[in-house]
Amino acid sequence: MRILLSNDDGVHAPGIKVLFDELSKFADVTLVAPDRNCSGASNSLTLLNPLRAQTLENGFISVNGTPTDSVHLAISQLMDPLPDLVVAGINNGANLGDDTLYSGTVAAATEGRHMGLPAVAVSLVGKDEKHYQTAAIIAANIIKRLKAHPLPADQILNVNVPDVPLSDISGIKVTRLGHRHKAETMKSIEDPWGRTIYWYGSLGKELDAGEGTDFHAVTNNFASVTPLTVDMTAYKSMEQMTDWMSEVTL
Repeated sequence: MRILLSNDDGVHAPGIKVLFDELSKFADVTLVAPDRNCSGASNSLTLLNPLRAQTLENGFISVNGTPTDSVHLAISQLMDPLPDLVVAGINNGANLGDDTLYSGTVAAATEGRHMGLPAVAVSLVGKDEKHYQTAAIIAANIIKRLKAHPLPADQILNVNVPDVPLSDISGIKVTRLGHRHKAETMKSIEDPWGRTIYWYGSLGKELDAGEGTDFHAVTNNFASVTPLTVDMTAYKSMEQMTDWMSEVTL
């Protein structure tokens, strides 16, 4: 099995190294990741500057671009033969609910899916991020299972693992995305020259975090596995929209 491994925390992040070691026990892993932390980069591409790939002493490949750039470049230019699977992570922090929209980790997996490959995003949920090995082992077991049960062509898996020892994990649950309250925590301060600057603050509190959600699962020490669709079309709205759109005049 050939795996392309990437992330959004950067090529030197501890989580990606732990996951590389665990996946390498049963797969041929190529690691291609951003040269810096790109958290919150979502699906952004580098279009106005050239991309450069540098192979580091440990064999990891560093790219001066985003997570999406890294995956796209690896598949289109750097890997021959192509990988069987794209894995993103282990992210330093959760990618739950609405956060997936901004996540560079999820975006790296999504780019793999856009390029025709099954993909999995893996995140560690906690404040201190100590137990990367827990997330690595759970991710590896899920990936092994995918060999016999491949993902549908329009989906990726978003895996979130509580930051606890493996022995404290209650199990694995298939979940849906929860939702947060609207965040209203952007702050304005002055820089040393008296100019106003702005910082994002903390995330909004959980709004929809009941049983069945990814929030509920990790709160109760379950690893959460959420299938995400790459096709964002709202199919349920198409018939209704077609009816009223027919009355729109040109």
